[in-house]
Amino acid sequence: MADSWSIYGRMAGSYEAHAADGAYNAHYDRPAVLSLLGDVRGLRVLDAACGPGYYTSELIARGADVTAFDASTEMVELTRARVGDGVRLERAVLGEPLPFADEEFDVVVCALAIHYAEDRSAAFRAFARVLRPGGVVVFSTQHPTADWLRKGGSYFDVRQEEDVWERLGEQFTVRFWREPLTSLCAAIADSGFLIERLVEPLPADSMRERWPSDWEQLRREPGFVAMRLVKGR
Repeated sequence: MADSWSIYGRMAGSYEAHAADGAYNAHYDRPAVLSLLGDVRGLRVLDAACGPGYYTSELIARGADVTAFDASTEMVELTRARVGDGVRLERAVLGEPLPFADEEFDVVVCALAIHYAEDRSAAFRAFARVLRPGGVVVFSTQHPTADWLRKGGSYFDVRQEEDVWERLGEQFTVRFWREPLTSLCAAIADSGFLIERLVEPLPADSMRERWPSDWEQLRREPGFVAMRLVKGR
């Protein structure tokens, strides 16, 4: 498991630069997730797998009381550099026990990370434990159909896959879990959540001029899926 997460430490700086204004991060995922979150002013929000801290920073700007964690110490330090020492930041791993109290948070946000957790069910159960009754999870992930179209085989496979990312001229092999929507939704339901909204986002208009081929593809077929979950009382 440790080896699966260590790659993010090695690419931390280049990923930070890529995600700052990248087509899929800044102009596709972020608008969809922030829209599902809605007004977070005054809420206790956990940014799960925070990466370099773009969501953490945005949530603070929107008035939330934010705590964040990531499996990569390097990502945690990038977040600390972005938001300062006034925010609680921890090293913790999706799918493993989290160092937070029961019912400590009102909201959990987990952007483009749940598919890296070896045990997605355990990750959702951990979210349920740290959320108050009626609390909310907003998460995004790679769309199962997109993974199937890219990787082939049966859509219903549950298996670990690999992608090779190029960041600032360097290549990184990234491992993630592919599963059908049925399997993902079962993990959600078995953890005590109801799906309030499911969104297959369309690309922001800001992509159209700068990344026309990506914009056109995402208008035809989904890349990501985002959900807003509510914890049962």
